Amino acid sequence: MSAGEWTNPDRLRRYRERVLDEQRILREACGDADGHRQRVLEDMLAFNADTEFGKKHGFRQIRDLDDFRKAVPIADYAALEPWIERMAAGESGLLTADDPALYFTSSGTTGAHKKIPVTPRFVQTVFMPFYYAMWAPMAEHFWDVVARPDAVLNLKQDVLTTPRTTASGRPHLGSSQVDFGAVFGETLAAEPGTSAPWAELPSFVPEDDHTERQYLRLRLAVENRDLQGIVAFNPAMIAALPHQLGQWWPRILKDIHDGTLGGRPHHSPNPRRAAVLEQLARYHPTIRPSLVWPRMKVILSWTTGVSSLYLHRVREEFGAGVTLLPAPVGASEGPVGVALDRHSAAGSLVVTAAVHEFVDADADLGPDSQTLLPHEIEANRDYHVVFSHVGGLYRYALGDVVRVLDHADGVPRLEYVGRSTLSNAVGERLRDGQVVRALRDALAATGLEVRNAACRVAATGGTEPYYTFAVEPRTAWSDHETSRFARLLDTSLCGESADYRRVRAEGRLDAASVLRLPEGAFQRQWDATVASGVRFTQVKDRLFRQDDAQWQRLTGDTPHGH
Repeated sequence: MSAGEWTNPDRLRRYRERVLDEQRILREACGDADGHRQRVLEDMLAFNADTEFGKKHGFRQIRDLDDFRKAVPIADYAALEPWIERMAAGESGLLTADDPALYFTSSGTTGAHKKIPVTPRFVQTVFMPFYYAMWAPMAEHFWDVVARPDAVLNLKQDVLTTPRTTASGRPHLGSSQVDFGAVFGETLAAEPGTSAPWAELPSFVPEDDHTERQYLRLRLAVENRDLQGIVAFNPAMIAALPHQLGQWWPRILKDIHDGTLGGRPHHSPNPRRAAVLEQLARYHPTIRPSLVWPRMKVILSWTTGVSSLYLHRVREEFGAGVTLLPAPVGASEGPVGVALDRHSAAGSLVVTAAVHEFVDADADLGPDSQTLLPHEIEANRDYHVVFSHVGGLYRYALGDVVRVLDHADGVPRLEYVGRSTLSNAVGERLRDGQVVRALRDALAATGLEVRNAACRVAATGGTEPYYTFAVEPRTAWSDHETSRFARLLDTSLCGESADYRRVRAEGRLDAASVLRLPEGAFQRQWDATVASGVRFTQVKDRLFRQDDAQWQRLTGDTPHGH
């Protein structure tokens, strides 16, 4: 979309109305959560009753959620994969009555790329209402930023001209790489920032050269002093941006001065802007985003999980008054929660999109697990997410764990806390959310701060296994501070997890150890992963890292910790 199309007054009016209408509809739906759950269930069953899956599970005979639970077992991607692969090869009428127009890609725990079917009915009734509503806090409170074509740096969107395809020829790509206007006729679906000068890169840049593409976007955005918003759901991308400014600063200045883009002719030279930027570097030892873009107002990103350990400090790099808005709770497979206000972490359950069920996160999740409904889940507890929707995912175990913050306006407000994968060497059964909360408690108790953290189960000859935490301190930690932090962290882990506390008491697990990493350790590994061909949006914070080679690349020759 061109800048002129984006700023067309009629389009802006219709876009704002659509976004705020979807938010209003969702707010009103929260008052009748039970009724919407039944309507979503009935529509899903009726629409897909004559599919192979629907016939096998008796969709026409199901009348309510209890019937549905009895007829359909909880399933993960592996259980549905044979059906999905047949669909991707071109068979119709398997999971859905309408054929997928494309497949979202999502990395599984094995590293293989899932194929998530995306049907027209799913897009119309599930995805788009959620998609528009997620922009509402930004459009409502920062409309002056959203309405301008060149005020937002969107690092999330990266539409491909030649995506890979399935055996049947359907596109197989990330949700951030889809042109919903071209594929589904959703002409208002273009995201803020996607008509900016940095949104569409020249064809000479290979689509798989992610580092160079990021450089070029940043170079173009730096030339614009009036940038006011950033969209990047992956918080690791937000944390990387100040580092990238410093890393590429001389090259950026030269390109702006010469009017080039990656050394190639682009537009008229801009020595005036280059001189202003050069003066910034002369007076400030560290180039920060707040210096380059002094009018920055808002950042849209995930704010929970590991990022909760560092994102509050990263925000300061962009300006003291910058607002952090939370990205929605969900995945390529479907929506879970979306922020209906400016809360920094919470998303209200999207009751119009799917039938949501929950299982206590401390329990093993299996085909016959007993599930809870939204009104039955409790504040300050963690839960596995299971959902069903018209797009062909039935009682689907998402693999994510959410925490209930509270119940508001008739529905739970949720935050993402991590994957459901357990770290379980000797029965401690640790989850991401438990470890992150323990880290936060230990940091708060000591006044220490980190840029990032990761852990693994380790052991030396003849000792019991123990957890070693690789932390990158924001400022230097003394040996005494590190030892105290390690003790408090171990205590916090015992408080968070009854299983961890039990195996520690039984002597089957030794106390946690802390390894201090040099500044930039996590960023260097992140850069190397991107350079290997992984898209920026897919290189996310990972807490548990049992792979020996990966751990060695992160920690290098750092001496043993405390």
